[in-house]
Amino acid sequence: MQKNQLKGVAIMLMTVLIWGATFPVAKSALQSMDAYWMSSIRYGLAAPLFIAILYWREGAAALGYRGKFLRAAFFGVIGFTGFSSLVFVGLTWSRPEHGAIIMALQTPMTAFAHWALKGARPANFTLGCVAVAILGVIMVITKGDLVHTFLGGTLLGDGLIFLGAMSWVVYTVGAVSFPGWSALRFTALTALPGTAGILAVAGIATAAGYANVPDASTVISIGWELTYLSLLTVVLAVLLWNMAVGYLGALNAMLLGNLVPVVTFGIRILQGYRFDTIELAGAALVVAALIANNLYLRAPSGNSARRLT
Repeated sequence: MQKNQLKGVAIMLMTVLIWGATFPVAKSALQSMDAYWMSSIRYGLAAPLFIAILYWREGAAALGYRGKFLRAAFFGVIGFTGFSSLVFVGLTWSRPEHGAIIMALQTPMTAFAHWALKGARPANFTLGCVAVAILGVIMVITKGDLVHTFLGGTLLGDGLIFLGAMSWVVYTVGAVSFPGWSALRFTALTALPGTAGILAVAGIATAAGYANVPDASTVISIGWELTYLSLLTVVLAVLLWNMAVGYLGALNAMLLGNLVPVVTFGIRILQGYRFDTIELAGAALVVAALIANNLYLRAPSGNSARRLT
């Protein structure tokens, strides 16, 4: 048992490292290619791989939608198209550390989604942790100066990233409406229509003059970034996440997953970015609040309180 737990921790730490580098790598790629075509290439490579893996793991029968294509397409477009388009377009104006911090709020956002849809009110402790985490996000984004937030389009970028995070929350909540489908099957069969949606958005943006079809030299020049963003962050990290959940359980995996912003901030420091004290304090508040809530939910008393409040 202990050996499996150590294996799960090692796998989850690999996942954290991969996801933590996502926004710095994507920001670098966006200097050469617009977000629309970067997303198209990213999922254009990843979606067929998910289908191949699904066929390998579960057989040809798992490739059928069994009357659920429209529902799968809906959540695929909300999740993959909405998430990728909004987050990476937002990152064009925002900064990697902002993206990582905002995405870290997905867990409490999911709790609020369950509250709105099913009436499952989070415990008071969880609500308090969410409030602290939001305060931390505000500190990172504003640097303690609200006027600073409106300069350079950063606020617009952060807003788009937040909407992208919400899109993924809707997608995640939607998974429960596919009973009998494995996580891999749900991911693969929603990735196909989601990728079609991404390509459609890229086509519309190109026709409207907001995007440009990249030439071969541009694609080659950022080949390693595109490979990282498609094969590692989308395919490998998702598979590693599922493995870690199998060894550790969802709550323990999420506990380690809260370290993703720490990795992002560390990479930014290595890149030469110097954070203000208030930014680091805000990031620490977010991570601490999320970890505290995770530990609370793992405790028997926390589980009881979650049910009763």
